Amino acid sequence: MPRFPTGFELAEALTAAARELHGTGTPDDTMHTAVTLAVRLLPDAEHADISEIQRGGRLRSLAWTDETVRFAAEPRQGGHTPHPDWERLWTTPVVRTDDSEADGGGNVLSGLGLRSALSLRLRADRRRLTVLTAYARKPLAFDEDATRIGRLFTAHVSLALDSATVREQLTEAMRTRDLIGQATGILMERLDIDAAGAFESLVKASQRENVKLRDLARRIVDANSGTGGRGVTER
Repeated sequence: MPRFPTGFELAEALTAAARELHGTGTPDDTMHTAVTLAVRLLPDAEHADISEIQRGGRLRSLAWTDETVRFAAEPRQGGHTPHPDWERLWTTPVVRTDDSEADGGGNVLSGLGLRSALSLRLRADRRRLTVLTAYARKPLAFDEDATRIGRLFTAHVSLALDSATVREQLTEAMRTRDLIGQATGILMERLDIDAAGAFESLVKASQRENVKLRDLARRIVDANSGTGGRGVTER
């Protein structure tokens, strides 16, 4: 894998990676692109994954380059993190494992032949972390240069992931708005009321039936188009 100097070659590689990341359509696409790029960008990286770690150690795999690292990050007994070093990511943005076979090995990484790991925090709140981890089969694979490149790269990944998440939320909000608008129009015609009254009827039915407004609106639209379901029958 390339050993980037401190000059333009690294800058150009990160710029190209940023373009590729921001060209993705959804957060899932962004994460799958990120793990592929991580192997291309980080010196000596052979595999990469992105995982979500919850308080208490529970972990969920979100993206991976191959099945080897998917199994490295998958929960084992009780659904807890397979590598104790990952707990340190709650207090530090980077955790580096130099040799998983140190102290006798016996952990998930050494069992898969993965000697080195570089874990970089992407997102964090009080309940969960999102972490990108690169792996290598040789010990001491990730030095200070690799760590600096990793931190620069994950800064781009975090920005692209935030952007993709906002786009997805806006798209969903627009779909929800259109769906509620269609349901309101159906109720206006069915109940012979104005738009404000139809929306109020929709809100009351949502509260009465303990159903999300979006889901109730979809049910009304589906029922009106003949695909089944129940609508609002009373004001």
